[in-house]
Amino acid sequence: MAQRVAVTDGGRKKASRVRVAVRLRPFMDEQDEKGEGPCVRGLDSQALEIVNWRNATETLKYHFDVFHAEQTTQQEVFLSSVKPILPYITRGQNASVFAYGPTGAGKTHTMLGSSEQPGVIPRAVGEVFNLVNSQDDDEGWDYAIGMSYLEIYNEKVLDLLSPSSQDLPIREDKDKNILIPGLTHTPITSFADFERHFAPASLNRTTASTKLNQRSSRSHAILLIKVVRTQRCLPRRQQTGKLYLVDLAGSEDNRRTGNQGIRLKESGAINLSLFTLSKVVDSLRAGGPGRVPYRDSKLTRLLQDSLGGSAHSLMIVNIAPEYEYCFDTVGALNFAAKSKLIVNKPFTRETVAVPPVKRAREEHELGQSGTVPQKKKQSDSKKSEQEASTLPSTHVHSLSELSLMERLLALEKRVMFCERNDAVTMLKDATRQEIQDLKEAHIKLERKAKTSCSQEPGFRNSAAAAPLQPKLLTRGKAQQATVQPLQDRLSQPPPRMPLTVRKQSVCIKKEVAGTLPEKAELPDGKENKVMNDWESQLDKSVLEQSRQKILQILNTGSLKELKSLQQIGDKKAKLILGWRELRGVFSKLEDVRQVEGMTEKRFSTFLKANLLSVLGK
Repeated sequence: MAQRVAVTDGGRKKASRVRVAVRLRPFMDEQDEKGEGPCVRGLDSQALEIVNWRNATETLKYHFDVFHAEQTTQQEVFLSSVKPILPYITRGQNASVFAYGPTGAGKTHTMLGSSEQPGVIPRAVGEVFNLVNSQDDDEGWDYAIGMSYLEIYNEKVLDLLSPSSQDLPIREDKDKNILIPGLTHTPITSFADFERHFAPASLNRTTASTKLNQRSSRSHAILLIKVVRTQRCLPRRQQTGKLYLVDLAGSEDNRRTGNQGIRLKESGAINLSLFTLSKVVDSLRAGGPGRVPYRDSKLTRLLQDSLGGSAHSLMIVNIAPEYEYCFDTVGALNFAAKSKLIVNKPFTRETVAVPPVKRAREEHELGQSGTVPQKKKQSDSKKSEQEASTLPSTHVHSLSELSLMERLLALEKRVMFCERNDAVTMLKDATRQEIQDLKEAHIKLERKAKTSCSQEPGFRNSAAAAPLQPKLLTRGKAQQATVQPLQDRLSQPPPRMPLTVRKQSVCIKKEVAGTLPEKAELPDGKENKVMNDWESQLDKSVLEQSRQKILQILNTGSLKELKSLQQIGDKKAKLILGWRELRGVFSKLEDVRQVEGMTEKRFSTFLKANLLSVLGK
């Protein structure tokens, strides 16, 4: 039983606006070739102005929650901007800190720092451990901390704690929580334990050198710290808080970075995800009923909780003072100005495993009698019988824990109501020895029952001749059912379907067969073989012409022409264009399987659908 507890303030939901802090990187003299000096100047602790890149005689002024000038230290950034939102993590709420700005503006330095000047990530994790360790034991809560670390590289979600893993999917549960199945979650018990896992994982992040940055981040990196606190006493409430620490890759102007080849592809993916992030901010700021494009990018999908969601969010916008960065700096400040208008609605995420009233009643009954309550025993017995009756045929041997009669009835029930193919499978899985053992044990049970009944007073001889007949419940009425030999049951054909169902089945088979060349009717059980060998039924010359036509579209077609193919959408068409640009044309149709996401099953569906489509024209 799970529930969401909203943060309240005097009976009203408490909203939390996205806080924005701007940090100005120190001016680098070696980059000032023209002696122009900085283009950005701080006015006070919250305001700054920058030269208008369109008109150098004008300046643009901005006002944010915090402005960190060039002299601001890593510790001052952490204490004034990051530390105030961390206590929410230990109370079952979410928080998010992410660095934004153009490439070379100092985002990674702000988030990671160095051994001499640690950044936001090591300081925040250390503070989380301090908060947990400072909790009073009298409060009655146990805490558990874990970490996950991932990067979004070329629109792929990669696990940095497990570099051998492939692209991970992003899912959303019924409570609108964003999940990544398969992502490594590592428990940590101390800051030293965190460093032991985080340091090697950071080396797995994708970086490269460009003209503007010797170690440019080619991916968005996201560190997730999860704090789960569990109540020691009943009803054992459990609250989960998450801290997202995000180091975004910087937007790039390829004319200045000199990106080519793979660097150009990386830059395109980065700029596209940041553009989608800007669209999300615009949509949230407008506040209309329209769709917010979270799903248009892996980055915005993961930041869905941080922007317009339930997290206490802080955006640290990093800017550079040089004139060559002036255009990018103005763009970053405009984005920050829009972001600070976004309002989130945090709440406490709490679950209760067992309703308190039910748990207390059961424990009270258990304490008085010293045994499990009778109702609970009956319920558990009934549940075990239902599970036994629905066990698959491959687990016949697991029925040995039940009585012999229940084992026979469960096995018979499976045989009576299964299809012919299932019955054959059951015969293969249940060995002859198993069936023989069941029959012999059944005979022994009947003999034992006859013997015991004959010794009772008032026993009639006519009853001894009657076989043991268990009662089966059918639609609420008790009926007598005789257990026939198992081999006889298996040899009988399954009950026929109603006439209307059989007619519908025949119509469906005819519709499927209508897409293939006409062929004489085949006996039952051979339709599947015909469907699997559909390609062999076509004329080889016509088939080869169709394959060449599809191959020509793959090799020379535009984006629109590629999307006209069956099973090829916008994303897959772009991947095919990228593959052609990097590796050339496809020599044969089977080479399409090398395109990202084109599995063997998808290729088979793609080939069949397009061949039939071409043949139908």
